Amino acid sequence: MPTQDEVLQYFDTLSNWGRWGDDDELGTLNLITDDVRLAAARAVRHGRSLSCAWEIAVPEEMERSTTACPCAAEMPGAEHMPAHFHNDRRWGFSNERLGIFFHGNTITHLDSPCHLFWDGKMYNGRSHSLVHAETGSAWAAVTAAANGIVTRGVLLDIAKVRDVPWLEPGEGVFPEDLEEAERRQGVRVGSGDAVLLRTGYGRARHEAGPAGGMTQAGWHASCLPWLHERGVALIGADTPQDVQPSGYDDVLMPVHAVSLVAMGLWLLDNCDLEACATTAAELGQWDFQLAVAPVRFAGTSGSPVNPIATF
Repeated sequence: MPTQDEVLQYFDTLSNWGRWGDDDELGTLNLITDDVRLAAARAVRHGRSLSCAWEIAVPEEMERSTTACPCAAEMPGAEHMPAHFHNDRRWGFSNERLGIFFHGNTITHLDSPCHLFWDGKMYNGRSHSLVHAETGSAWAAVTAAANGIVTRGVLLDIAKVRDVPWLEPGEGVFPEDLEEAERRQGVRVGSGDAVLLRTGYGRARHEAGPAGGMTQAGWHASCLPWLHERGVALIGADTPQDVQPSGYDDVLMPVHAVSLVAMGLWLLDNCDLEACATTAAELGQWDFQLAVAPVRFAGTSGSPVNPIATF
């Protein structure tokens, strides 16, 4: 169990600042090489595809205004449109205006490196002042991943390893748990992989609804050197990543802080991994192709996403 001082040293010992150049905004996504993507394609052995995201609830998690127009020719302003628009009186349409706050504990989303600061700095040493209220972030925004994230995903089912339906809130996952999951599942995490951590919270959420508060199972800070050593490109979990409480008075979310700021390690928060775990167990296959395509929201610190696992 690392001490708080040791965790604070991770900001230096696990730092990737300058590793891929001073102007790099991709961080660990650089580890997803062409060869890694080809290997991910070879992980598709059954052709079965499934979502690792939660449906976004209306109106609890999203403000939504829907317009339904049964006859487009009768919409306001139609008389000013070309004749071929208002002459056709058989077609109608619906559309939406959406408002969403995707960071937090319920919506499946991707965190880009600009999401967190430490001592006023972002990944690769850039200042927090590059984030503006009007235009968003000019550095390491989600648009750095505009070409998408396609790599080999590895599901590590820690609830299954511990033979429990789910980890209790406040229970951390440690490197020995990760390696025991690898051993039991016959898989090994390698460079460029995305690691998805199942605590079983998805099952609890399906059965009882989302939990409130700031106590949750998740990655313990001691996993960070392991992730760095293995060359992991992306991590996800069925919770918002960090075990809470973290166990450190001065570091509220060490996994978020060290990953995003020091390592440039992108995060997938609040995945629904139940179908993925069921499929992996059925097929006896714990690796797959993972595709994550963030919306190209200019200057934003992340995006709601629908990660797709294909076995």
